[in-house]
Amino acid sequence: MARFVKLSQPEFVSVRKLYESVMSYACHGLFLREGIALADEIAREVEHGEDVLPAARKALIARGWVEDIQFAGGGARVRGSIEASPGGDSETCHRLRGIVSRLYEIATKERVRLTEMECVSMGAKECVFSLEEG
Repeated sequence: MARFVKLSQPEFVSVRKLYESVMSYACHGLFLREGIALADEIAREVEHGEDVLPAARKALIARGWVEDIQFAGGGARVRGSIEASPGGDSETCHRLRGIVSRLYEIATKERVRLTEMECVSMGAKECVFSLEEG
């Protein structure tokens, strides 16, 4: 059985700032890739025959990544992202963007990349992920 470790929201922020101080914004791609890897693990927990996105929603809430997430129209709306840190000047939910992108890939069997269009870190009410254009 898998073991889990709990990180607080301030710890997530501290780790992100540490990586940004060392790697600048290049670390955002690393966080995205971490999210993709995490989504693969979440998808392995989905019961055979169960819809991926509703099952992943339960897992993301249970694991504390989000307070709630609604998948719709190839994107997602998130309330209470663990990665959000109000008062920032850019979006911060890079791992979650990777998780949601990969979950959509698994569900649709197509290549999907999402962009965080709105983020609580930048003053939005919720984090909103939409399909990348191009």
